[in-house]
Amino acid sequence: MKNNNSFLKSYKNLKVLVTGSTGFKGSWLCYWLFLLGSKVVGVGLKPEKDSIIFDSLKLKKKIKQYFIDIKDFYKINKIIKSEKPDIIFHLAAQSIVSTSFTNPLETFGTNIIGSTNILESLRRNKISNLVYITSDKCYLNLGTKDSFKESDLLGGLDNYSSSKASAELVFASYFDSYFKKQKQLSIGSARAGNVIGGGDFKKDRIVPDVIKSLKRKKNIILRNPNATRPWQHVLEPLSGYLSLGKMLMNRELKSNITPSWNFGPYKRNCKKVISIVKLLTRGWGNSKVKILHKKSKKFHESKLLSLNINKANKELKWQPRLNLDETINFTIEWYKSYLSGEDVEDITNYQIKYFIDK
Repeated sequence: MKNNNSFLKSYKNLKVLVTGSTGFKGSWLCYWLFLLGSKVVGVGLKPEKDSIIFDSLKLKKKIKQYFIDIKDFYKINKIIKSEKPDIIFHLAAQSIVSTSFTNPLETFGTNIIGSTNILESLRRNKISNLVYITSDKCYLNLGTKDSFKESDLLGGLDNYSSSKASAELVFASYFDSYFKKQKQLSIGSARAGNVIGGGDFKKDRIVPDVIKSLKRKKNIILRNPNATRPWQHVLEPLSGYLSLGKMLMNRELKSNITPSWNFGPYKRNCKKVISIVKLLTRGWGNSKVKILHKKSKKFHESKLLSLNINKANKELKWQPRLNLDETINFTIEWYKSYLSGEDVEDITNYQIKYFIDK
């Protein structure tokens, strides 16, 4: 099936509000929307010490940015009320599994209460469209299922997964209470995970940890080397969110369609952690760094996770574009560009153009 880029034209001159704008995926989305000619309004916490992408892409000069915590309903509601965006992309989250173990209140507060605040402000201010991003970890994963489809049971055996499942339950409640009677969908939830690409320096994520080890020429420590995950470049799910957003704004989806969507790679991109680390190490050009296994029993991590993307393929005409080699190469090239002191806007522009043209 040939990729259709017509959805990108829908965003020119639209006012688009992005929560989590200072994070990894949020920064990539804001930058892409800026290139598309959108009037971007960003909402997020001030970038952390190891969060470099927002500043590296000079987004503060390109978008209208509010530095707030979405757990504060008064503040987020005031912004949404005054800005009146055409569509909201809700990406703000506490997204680190290990942090959900050490700081459960922040995790549940942001991922559940913060997400509820967005839905309630949307309802009160009669904002027309919302793409509400959670995670592929929202499914109840007992290690017995090959791949998850949108109708599968939600749940979590750990704080992070349960916070994402809860966010999805809140979304479903708001949808059934306030939006279900509409003839066409205007809001949708999106589930994606194991997103990689340049600019992510968060602790306890596979790719940033590997890049830091390669840069310092230190051993790579893996918690769960044989865990299988659906690896995808950040542009893949973002293209899905934008496709979904366009169809919601144009009222192209009937409300009898379940309003939740998986965005993941083809099964051939579902690889073990150790396989991805070896590809990164080889691509970086440093084969002398050792890969060690140090099992962590502090928190639960599923061994197998993959997503069924048939629904997004059928209803949105969305499909992944990059193969695994391209995904790894894009990731390495971005980090090398950043670490060599180059202007990463150049490599970011190139990768977005390559992705669109493919």
